[in-house]
Amino acid sequence: MSRRNWKTVQPRDLRDAMDLCLEYARVKHNRSVDTVADLMSLTSKWTLYKWIQEASMPARSIKGFEHACGIDFVSRWLVVSGGKLVIEIPKGRKGKADDIQELQLATNEAIGALLKFYADPSDMDATLAAMQTALERMAWHKGNVEKYRQPELPFDEE
Repeated sequence: MSRRNWKTVQPRDLRDAMDLCLEYARVKHNRSVDTVADLMSLTSKWTLYKWIQEASMPARSIKGFEHACGIDFVSRWLVVSGGKLVIEIPKGRKGKADDIQELQLATNEAIGALLKFYADPSDMDATLAAMQTALERMAWHKGNVEKYRQPELPFDEE
């Protein structure tokens, strides 16, 4: 089984976003649904199970859920479902070769998915996910170039 590239994963719907958050918590942090519920300070783990089953988590609980899982798929899906792009806030730092290679890989995957889709329109979700990832990466680089003259202080960089 191949490892999942979490940077390119795009949820299909709200339920999928919640499931992906929980899968990430399990794979990357070894956290079960019960542990996530405990980290959210829920009085009953069944509350979280119900929210996931019905795909109806209260808005005030989303941030805590994502923090407990370690990833923000629910927030990302909410933004994307509203027709917007999700872009990590650029810092105005000098680009590295890895950044450009990731951009090139994302655009190549998007173009490949688009060609496959127009030949056989059976996997629309994969095509849309690849295109969304490529657009987000390109928009991040645009914002990074715009901020390059006045970069932010590197408090969180290693």
